[in-house]
Amino acid sequence: MTEPASSVLPPAPEVAREVFGARFADAVRYAELLAEVGVRRGLIGPREVPRLWERHLLNCAVLSEVVPEGVTVCDVGSGAGLPGVPLALVRPDLRITLLEPLLRRTNFLQEVVETLGLDHVSVVRGRAEEVLGSLPPVHVVTARAVAPLDRLAGWGIPLLRPYGEMLALKGDTAEEELRSARAALQKLGVVESSVLRVGQGLVEPSATVVRAEVGESPGGVRFAAKKAKAARSGRPRGARRRR
Repeated sequence: MTEPASSVLPPAPEVAREVFGARFADAVRYAELLAEVGVRRGLIGPREVPRLWERHLLNCAVLSEVVPEGVTVCDVGSGAGLPGVPLALVRPDLRITLLEPLLRRTNFLQEVVETLGLDHVSVVRGRAEEVLGSLPPVHVVTARAVAPLDRLAGWGIPLLRPYGEMLALKGDTAEEELRSARAALQKLGVVESSVLRVGQGLVEPSATVVRAEVGESPGGVRFAAKKAKAARSGRPRGARRRR
């Protein structure tokens, strides 16, 4: 049967060479894995394949513009590796943890890490609230298409070390989401928040990032951790995690 046109991976745009530099060939291989294995395993939809480069890989890679040098990063709800894998390809100076609860996704992520030789990347299976205390606090939490900002902050902010920041890739509603979530962010110890545009001149439209920075002693982090622990303990017996 002929493959539907909607699932054909287009050639990499020329700008991808500029963005990924020496790791361009690895970026191409990652795109191929998403278009083949990722679609076959249901990690991405076939209709996303024609726009993998512009909408996904490049959109995620330009997040590197606002990530400090040499820091630790936790990509919450990494899914098929977005934004964590593109970020890892362009930033070998980072130590990145891809955090994902579903087994079929973590299996794929581990295969990607090994295939691309991403020695500075580790894969951890679990939810953000489940790994509190077992993963060292990180400088930066990243996320893309995981949850509304207030809920995402409740998962991601507790993973940060003092003066850390959460960088969430968002769409056109970023400003509105931030306004709605400001009270929740303050309770979690966020001292400054803003909406940034990254990738201008490289991706069209430019990527939108919500940045939420915590202070020296995030007042809401312990509360969030206790709330998450209580929620876990209240899970019905015999409940099983989806695979």
